[in-house]
Amino acid sequence: MTTRFMEITVGLFVVMGGAALFVLAMNVSNFGSLSSKEGYYLTAYFENIGGLKVRSAITVSGVRVGQVSDIVFDQERLQAKVTIKVDKDHDYFTLDTSASIYTAGLLGEQYIALEPGAEDDTLTDGDEIEFTQSAVVLEEIISKFISNASTS
Repeated sequence: MTTRFMEITVGLFVVMGGAALFVLAMNVSNFGSLSSKEGYYLTAYFENIGGLKVRSAITVSGVRVGQVSDIVFDQERLQAKVTIKVDKDHDYFTLDTSASIYTAGLLGEQYIALEPGAEDDTLTDGDEIEFTQSAVVLEEIISKFISNASTS
């Protein structure tokens, strides 16, 4: 009887551990944030997007307001074209809103932070965010530091 109880307890523990790993994997991969919320789409062009991915977060002051819906290379502008979906209840971004790519946490997950401007007119579905700041690439900073150190 005691052996049977131990086998059931160990089995439940293994199942709970597997469920915990599944939940963790969903949170890390952003699959848990797949939502069918309505919203509007904006585009932004960046020189370098670093490790930005589809479904990456769009934040304002640290609050998630949307996600990246598409990333393509624009052959005419020779830049990355990022399409973002902003939740419909966040319709207050002005025409001079800026978008910057930042890195969050130790794992280096990238996200886009929006900084609202001061104009009166707001962005609507299909508009372009004109003011962007590309991702900071660590390799570029290191190479500049090494080249400056070797010339001194």
